Parts: sequence; structure tokens; C-alpha cells
Amino acid sequence: MTTDNMDIGAVMRDLGERARAAAGKLAFASAERKHAALISAADALWAAREDIMAANEKDLAFGREKGLTDAMMDRLMLDEDRIRAMMDGLRTIAEQPDPVGAVLAEWDRPNGLHIQRVRTPLGVIGVIYESRPNVTADAGALCLKAGNAVILRGGSESFHSSAAIHACLQKGLRDAGLPEDAIQRVPTRDRAAVQKLLTMTDYIDVIVPRGGKGLVGLVQREARVPVFAHLEGIVHIYIDKSADPQKALDVVVNAKTRRTGICGAAECLLIHEDIAQDLGAAVIAALVEKGIEVRGDATLQQIDGVVPASEDDWGTEYLDSIIAAKTVSSLDDAIAHIRKYSSSHTDCIITEDNAAVARFFERIDSAILMHNSSTQFADGGEFGMGAEIGIATGKMHARGPVGAEQLTSFKYLVTSDGATRA
Repeated sequence: MTTDNMDIGAVMRDLGERARAAAGKLAFASAERKHAALISAADALWAAREDIMAANEKDLAFGREKGLTDAMMDRLMLDEDRIRAMMDGLRTIAEQPDPVGAVLAEWDRPNGLHIQRVRTPLGVIGVIYESRPNVTADAGALCLKAGNAVILRGGSESFHSSAAIHACLQKGLRDAGLPEDAIQRVPTRDRAAVQKLLTMTDYIDVIVPRGGKGLVGLVQREARVPVFAHLEGIVHIYIDKSADPQKALDVVVNAKTRRTGICGAAECLLIHEDIAQDLGAAVIAALVEKGIEVRGDATLQQIDGVVPASEDDWGTEYLDSIIAAKTVSSLDDAIAHIRKYSSSHTDCIITEDNAAVARFFERIDSAILMHNSSTQFADGGEFGMGAEIGIATGKMHARGPVGAEQLTSFKYLVTSDGATRA
């Protein structure tokens, strides 16, 4: 179905009404039914892998015509391994404890009241995302697990892939006897649908944007409903003077080169000045050998392969084979730099000094802080959540990888034996 000749406002209102009705049913759907829907969807995804890859070929052709960067094309591409990873994610989410109804706290009051605070679904979630078609599966599954209906609006680049994946999710819902309207997809590339989704306060409880700075900035400016968002992944790695050389080499190279186009990819390397010309030079040489352009400060420009950095390079999310590099005089100097330029996504320290780790963890307030670990692990799947709907860098409600638990709120259940208030 497409809506090129239809009233976008009417189409979006219809999606909203059906989502709101489905959310009312999902709020009390049993854990067993949600589990069955996710397992069936996982099976359908694998069974349809040839169709999904054929749909993805159409999207890749569209991306090439649009002149997408290599990093964006990598985000868009699906093969059997990535479809298997989506399937595994659905199964992992299915096997997790159902968050809905979980008792978070329970207490008695002298006034005779017994009070419970329990998890409850948010309601209807709108998810707006760019190239990655796997977000269709991740977001649909996580919202379902948390008892929420979801309206998915994928990017124009992943239009066909997302449709094929969405069909598998809906098959899972049908097989489990749950409303198909629990997971809906905006059936058009028309940007007017995004603008409408952002203002549907009668139907949408929260918007989750997943994409680049332009998309997230637009959503934050235009949305009339609450937003879970991360603006950028300006990820720093600080190599301390007490770093283990092999760990530093392994972690930095993996953090930058495994996949340069994801939000957990390292974008800025900070090196203690005491080790800049030995370990620092070795790490930079390893990056250059892997095809990474290193933009360094005056000190690091003495190292072969380093090109001059500008002020704009501090605080840039490249999502490409480029990294900024700078020497710092101390741990506190590194902390000050990160606090100035970080997007509060993920930052890492490489050191064998436990006191330095404690100070780094204490004084930087990013959503994810790491020690001697590749920042490519900044991912809900790697955190054991099965998948993520995004990584929230704000401080309200959800922060870090947003999994099923983070897609719930809570309510209070109060009982007594006829208590009255004086």
C-alpha cells in the first residue's frame, strides 16, 4: 500500500486511532501471547530472508542513486548474517521476563494503605528512523514486549526492506491472536507523514527518533509529544599514561574500524602527552594502516600520516573513516575536553590505574562510560536487551540503551481494608 494520492492527514489519523485501540488490548495481553508473537515473527523473518534481501536490493539501488556515503550504505545493507542477527534479537527479547506488571516497590503505611508501584506500558510509541532497516524489527519487538502499540516510520532509503520485515512482525501478531494494529508502518515516503506524526498528541505518547543530527534535531524542534532521543554519538577514548599497550591498540582499532557508521564508533582519541610519541604513535599508525584519516593537534602532526585538525574536529560525529586526535596533559585535562565536546553518549578510558577509572566514571556524565572496552559495545543487544530502540542521552525517564523495560512507565496500586482519611 502507498499513499501518494491520498490525504496524509487522514492516513495518519487512521493509523493513530488503530494504534490507540490496539494499545488498549496490548496493555493486558499475556506474557505467553507476546512471547508467541515474537517467536513466530522470528521464524517468519528467517523464512522470508530471500524476499527481504531482494527488497533490500531495491533499497540499495535507491541509495546508490541518491549518492549515499559508504557508511550509510553499510547501514542500509542486509545479508543473511544481519537477518540472522535480527532473528536472534527477536528471540532474545521473547525470552526476557515480561516487564509489564512487575512490582518495582511495595510498602505499607500506618494509615492502613498497602501500596505497590508496578510497571505499565507507555501506550503508543512513534518511531522515526533513517537507513537501518533492522530498526523495524528491533523497535517493533521491543514495543510489543513492553505492551505498547507502535507506529514505525522508516527512512525513504529502507522503504522496501522495512516493508518486508514489517510483514513478518504482523504475521507473528496474527499467529498469536494479537491485533495486527499493534505494529503499524507509515506506508509512504512522503515527509509530510513525519510532520504529522510529531503533532499527534491525541494518539502518540512518546516519539523515538533514531538517526543523524538532522533528523533528531528536527524531531526535537517540531515534536509536540515527549521525545526519547540522542542527538549525536561524539564518542571519546582517552588513553591514559598507565594504559596497557596491547589493550589500547586492540580497543581503539576496534572502536573506530569495526563499523565506522554506527553511533558507538570512536570519533575522538585523547592521548596522555607522556605516551604520545610511543604508544600514541603506535595506535595512530595502526589506525592509518586500516585506512583511517587521523586529524591531529600540533604535537601529533609529527607522527607520519597525521593531518592537521581544526577546531571543528573537536565535537564532530564523522560516521566515516576519520578520527580526531589530541594530546592532553592529564586525566583532568581529558575530562575537561570530554565535558566540553561530548554529546553524552559513550566515552571510554584505557588505563590500568583503578583510581583513574573511578575519577573518570565519577566526573563524566555520559549515558555510557567504559573502561578498557571497545565503544562498539554501546548497543542494547550487547547489553543483553536483545535489541534497542535507540540510545537516549537525555536525563528524563530513559537513558542509555532503550530496551523493553525503558519503554514502560509505572502506576501505583493502593488497597486497604476500608481506610478513610481524617
